[in-house]
Amino acid sequence: MNRFNKKDSFYLIISLLIVTFDYIIKLKVKNNMNVGESINVVGNFFKITYIQNNGAAFGMLQEQQNLFLIVGFITIVFLVNLFLKTEDKITKIAISMVIGGAIGNIVDRILYGYVVDMFDFNGVWSYIFNFADICVVLGVALLTLGIIRQK
Repeated sequence: MNRFNKKDSFYLIISLLIVTFDYIIKLKVKNNMNVGESINVVGNFFKITYIQNNGAAFGMLQEQQNLFLIVGFITIVFLVNLFLKTEDKITKIAISMVIGGAIGNIVDRILYGYVVDMFDFNGVWSYIFNFADICVVLGVALLTLGIIRQK
């Protein structure tokens, strides 16, 4: 199959919910916290810490916004093509998660010139990340599982 059909609406909704939820979380943090401010959620283990990430994952390649936008759009086009070629439900869910997360971070780069990050697991993980990042990572893991299942 190479076209979007009514059954695929469910997967589109997944992506749209991810983008919406990600945007709401980021807006709450951006409007209610100062950059660098932290709020302890679970002691010192888990905090909400507002940072503005000008780089890619793990803060790499700082100040390369145009590159990230181009790579993001190319990735989305590739994933949509892959989505249209598969019938596997797990693969479609995974792709929807990655697309939703990618769009969430692209929206930040377009609106602000940086990505809003906030989830801070102090002592466990030294990087601060956001809901879109979580969806991308879980989507890639699920996509990998789907690919392994198909073989």
